Amino acid sequence: MTISFKVSDETKEKMIDYYKDLKREKTPPYAVFQADEADTVITLYESGKVVFQGVSADIDANIWRETEKITTGKEVIENEKKEKKEDADRFDYYFVNSIGSDEVGTGDYFGPIIVTASYVSKDNISFLEELGVRDSKKITDEKIMKIADDIIKRIPHETYILTNEEYNKMQQNNCNMNKIKAILHNKVLLGLMKKDNYVTDYVVVDQFTTPRSYFSFLKDESNVYRKITFTPRAEDKCLSVACSSIISRYIFLNKMKELGKELNVDIPKGASVIVDNVGKEIVQKNGKEILNKIAKTNFKNTEKILNN
Repeated sequence: MTISFKVSDETKEKMIDYYKDLKREKTPPYAVFQADEADTVITLYESGKVVFQGVSADIDANIWRETEKITTGKEVIENEKKEKKEDADRFDYYFVNSIGSDEVGTGDYFGPIIVTASYVSKDNISFLEELGVRDSKKITDEKIMKIADDIIKRIPHETYILTNEEYNKMQQNNCNMNKIKAILHNKVLLGLMKKDNYVTDYVVVDQFTTPRSYFSFLKDESNVYRKITFTPRAEDKCLSVACSSIISRYIFLNKMKELGKELNVDIPKGASVIVDNVGKEIVQKNGKEILNKIAKTNFKNTEKILNN
């Protein structure tokens, strides 16, 4: 059970004093403290948000709800109702120990494909929510650049970067995009699991094809992980997938920036007309052979670039 709400500065001071002898040695980022009270883990953040997790979370939350009411004369029930409604809207693999994988770069003409698998334990849920990962669909590239480093340092993960040269070679060997993604997801999932004996309730993959097709793509692989939950828009339902999405995006953005510096041009994302125009400029300066190194040459952009 997880309950959270905001408290006033007065209640924060009371909580700091009450839990001073129960605090854990390590404090999550942006937290004032994290403490253990019987079966409940209490985390108080600098923002005033307090999170209660555990079997007795409701009991401890009620104590501080009443304290806040006495101190300020205000109720915190509205916030709790909002939390419960949000929790009820989520699937069973949110407040759990999970491994999840996600990829970026598959729709971009320039830049590599990045696939990441991450492990999120229940202990890290509050940390990620405080960073704003809970609403990952709303996270901008600017915010990703700010929070990704904290996630990378805290969350176990495995990343694979598929260069454009590797991608183009796989395409020439009759590997379509979905097969490539299946191979890479399988690779990072197995790679992460080799690092430690993680306790997991679910392994979640952001669904890009049917489960049957996914495993069909892997029929020639010597080792395949099969206990997977596939779901569309998984980054909004499962924190480990959200972390993988953010880490992959962060690496992708940095790789695009590096490529831009190397070629002395701003590299656009996506596969629009803007991409075509930049591609023409790059080919004029460096020759058409460079596309095999920096672009996915099976995209229609290649024909548009070279025909002009």
